Amino acid sequence: MAVKILFVCHGNICRSPVAEFVFRDIVKKAGQEADFLIASAATTTDEIFGGVGNPVYPPARETLLRHGIDPVGKRAVLLTRADYAFYDYLIGMDAENLHDMRRICGGDKAHKLSLLLDYTDHPRDVADPWYTRDFETSYRDIVAGCRALWSFLQKILPSADRKDLL
Repeated sequence: MAVKILFVCHGNICRSPVAEFVFRDIVKKAGQEADFLIASAATTTDEIFGGVGNPVYPPARETLLRHGIDPVGKRAVLLTRADYAFYDYLIGMDAENLHDMRRICGGDKAHKLSLLLDYTDHPRDVADPWYTRDFETSYRDIVAGCRALWSFLQKILPSADRKDLL
């Protein structure tokens, strides 16, 4: 059964899609694609119009492409309460995301909600490059968080054939 991970940010056009595609890349390089379902979502409809989400914000997309990752086809989608039941891990980018995730999901009784950089040795928010305009720093923080998440999952998930890429 696949481990289901949902990355979450405010609009689902910068940080959470970057995390989605970075983590997909880690999983692919480990040869574990069949073991994971990875997606991302927004806490608001700011980037969703008439039911259609915007694509990955161009500077975020360009940052991924510079690092050899193509977020092809990704469009913003909204986090729903049903996502809480479906996903094993719902991972926000900052404290405001986490607050909104708790509200949307009706709490966190199953302890599925967390922040990406809480998996690292330096827990903090992933700065929103929509405001900072520093997409590269946010990318580096997201990579560090995704690598730390991968290491965490390697320790807790049963599988003799998982590769440690880090």
